[in-house]
Amino acid sequence: MSSTGTGLAAVAEIRSFHGRSAETDEALSRLSGESQAGLRQFSFERMLAYGIEYADAVELRARVLDGQGWKDAATALAWICQDRAAATAGTSGGPTRAVYLRRTSALTRMSQAMMLSDTDERRAIYARATALYAGAAEITGDREHFTVATGQGPLSGWRVPAGPDAVGSAIVLGGVEGWAMDFDVMGEALAARGIDAYLLDAPGQGESRMNHGVYLNPHWLRACRTVLDEIETRAPGRAIGVIGNSMGGSLAMALAVADTRITACCDNGGIPTPWLVPPEIGTFFTKMSAFCNSSSAQETAAVWGSVDPTADGPNAGFPLLVVHGQKDPLVSDALVEMLLERVPTQNREAVVFSDGDHCIYNHRSDRDVLIADWMRARLTAAPART
Repeated sequence: MSSTGTGLAAVAEIRSFHGRSAETDEALSRLSGESQAGLRQFSFERMLAYGIEYADAVELRARVLDGQGWKDAATALAWICQDRAAATAGTSGGPTRAVYLRRTSALTRMSQAMMLSDTDERRAIYARATALYAGAAEITGDREHFTVATGQGPLSGWRVPAGPDAVGSAIVLGGVEGWAMDFDVMGEALAARGIDAYLLDAPGQGESRMNHGVYLNPHWLRACRTVLDEIETRAPGRAIGVIGNSMGGSLAMALAVADTRITACCDNGGIPTPWLVPPEIGTFFTKMSAFCNSSSAQETAAVWGSVDPTADGPNAGFPLLVVHGQKDPLVSDALVEMLLERVPTQNREAVVFSDGDHCIYNHRSDRDVLIADWMRARLTAAPART
């Protein structure tokens, strides 16, 4: 584009955006139920925590407010980022390409976030998001994809290595809808502190579910223990921790009490009785059912009944950190108090953020520093296993 003669000399390109829009009650009332739910469930803070660039989050929300569907808006923005990644091909712009591939993956994952069933389209979207993330990882070389064969099928995820001086390993679990790639910043915080981070898609989550068809069932614990076998093979005797976010916190505690190889556990947003979430909770219960590949409320409750974070077990007494936000709309103070009273360990502590939302998305950096520092202290203090 040539100079306009208005003082903008040699303008090469004008990039146009909607800009931040006011999310008023009137504006929201004109939207579809899905769009309203998307804007409500995926706040700015949560989008940023899941790897969405701030400018992309602004534009996505503005487009949805303007009437574009959630999937279409996220997909359109993903294509823009992918085009920018492609424009670096054949140049020395590897770091730039990696940035745009990572952004494209995050937007692609966001495009399927409001889908409630696992259709062929949704599986294809997730496979594409995984491939884009892998493309960025190939450039940066700071993480690697892994797959562990289990009796239930393959479980996949991403390892963020700490390097040759690693002091321990930790599994990071997401929840009902935020999965391994969405919590990569937590993995980076762990790796920076000398902990090999395994961002795992457990049964019912992410790539393990969408690409491999592995859902939560009453034998999920056996599959996760196979992942522990793999970690132990890679680093014999090294201390292992587990961190769970949202419902992943409940999974993490149930795994920790069942396996003596777990040295420490952090629950960021889990609840003591996940099987008691009622069908009246609407789309959240629908997502819990999809986690189990079930259309039956009774079957969903039975499968989630196999996840008991307050059960006794061979590893009772494990160190536990509970992180809680007092503005969490899903996990109340009363539920956290119940959890702390029922867990089979006296070695427990809680850190509460007075204005924290679910999973403390609105204090992401403080959250990750807190958890990573706590985990390092527990893993380094643990006696070596033989």
